[in-house]
Amino acid sequence: MRVKRLSLVLFYAMLAFAVVPAARQALAQDTKTDPGLSDVLTDMLRGAEGEDATSGPDKRVPFGREEVQLSFAPLVKQTAPAVVNVYASQTAKLRSPFDGDPFFEEFFGRSQPRAQSSLGSGVLVDPTGIVVTNFHLIKDADQVKVATADGREFDSKVLLKDETLDLAVLKISADKPFPVIAIGDSDALEVGDLLLAIGNPFGVGQTTTSGIVSALARSHIGVSDSSFFIQTDAAINPGNSGGALINMGGQLVGINTAIYSRSGGSIGIGFAIPSNMVRAFADAAKAGRDFFERPYIGAEFERVTPQIAESLGMETSTGALVSSVEEAGPAAKAGLKAGDVVLSLNGTPVESIEALDYRMATLSIGTNASFAVLSKGEQSTLDIALERAPEGTKLAEVTLRGRSPFSGAKVADLSPRLAQRLGIRADIKGVTVVDINRGSPAAGFGFQPGDIVREVNGLTIDTAATLEEAAKQETRWWRFTVERGGQILRQVLRY
Repeated sequence: MRVKRLSLVLFYAMLAFAVVPAARQALAQDTKTDPGLSDVLTDMLRGAEGEDATSGPDKRVPFGREEVQLSFAPLVKQTAPAVVNVYASQTAKLRSPFDGDPFFEEFFGRSQPRAQSSLGSGVLVDPTGIVVTNFHLIKDADQVKVATADGREFDSKVLLKDETLDLAVLKISADKPFPVIAIGDSDALEVGDLLLAIGNPFGVGQTTTSGIVSALARSHIGVSDSSFFIQTDAAINPGNSGGALINMGGQLVGINTAIYSRSGGSIGIGFAIPSNMVRAFADAAKAGRDFFERPYIGAEFERVTPQIAESLGMETSTGALVSSVEEAGPAAKAGLKAGDVVLSLNGTPVESIEALDYRMATLSIGTNASFAVLSKGEQSTLDIALERAPEGTKLAEVTLRGRSPFSGAKVADLSPRLAQRLGIRADIKGVTVVDINRGSPAAGFGFQPGDIVREVNGLTIDTAATLEEAAKQETRWWRFTVERGGQILRQVLRY
């Protein structure tokens, strides 16, 4: 038996030595030998036969020394000029426990503000000077500067920003058009596609790294509420945030956003926001929107668990379960009901609630979308209008004043549109904090935009006017209840 196995090994080794030189010679002489040899071997390496290869004619493994030695240099020269450096700075006042004490201020002086700065990257996507970058780079910044690859530096204006997506759009101006990178279709990416990441890691200067698409539709990585990322093993380090992820066609397919690392450096697990989301966000900024509006259909969704899937007769826990439907909303008019499961959107499978949120966010308001739905064991297709979220009947925003913990907070009655702007479920009712004045008591006590005030000193808060009256109470003791991110927070304090 061992002699037989050894004979087989020797046979295949001799066959390999015979085939490989012949293949190399076929590639070198090209037209002088039978062209079918390289085609057959290429198909073998593809893992498919002839013209039925699913990867297509442009996607195959490198074959021969000439192809292995190909360079990314022309692609880098084409795209790198459109990748910029983003510098954000803010003045932070350090609070001392002795502030206001005459004795300590006489000898040590008042606390002095300290400048803080952040460094990252951005991508020019429009020749008029539209730059896309990450929100976390410019959050709370007093000044944002942009430096282009040719050494010029510009002051920038923030056109649009969204913390839940971790995206921001800046505007710079010059006499001549800026170089740009065309935005590609991130849905066309496949695991294994080659990519380039361009940015300014650690502030050392513009750097290009290469890798592949490691995974698609990554979620729950703790970066933002978007929860739909491209994963790549191209080296991404601090400073690469906001930089470009480029495909082999020289198109932007993602904005580099985060890495998974225990040391702070790249270990080959990086994440980028898909370009289809970037395109929708940049278009909203160009249109002058004050926030990124997502299409509204008047329905809320939740995850399909294995238990729910089993109870509905589904083979796998895929799709998005309809948890509630707003009366007279677009979804209700189309026939969508609570308990239905959305399986696909415009023909694209919906694997999870995150996938549905992402795909809906990339669609345009004012159009219709086709939802494949599982309802009571039967599949059907519903055509649902994508509308702008309604404003509600009470639009007034009230800035609270006086001696209360709420002083300096701007509040308003929740509407579907305001809830969308603040990243709150559209079916939640109440009074929410819209904005906080810097240095105000409300900021000092930790109130945040999106907080929903439920009760103040035993008084139920159902309108902004009610909260305004409650904040005028003549008392030093305050007891209030706030809902934040689905959690109820209760506080008692003396002020």
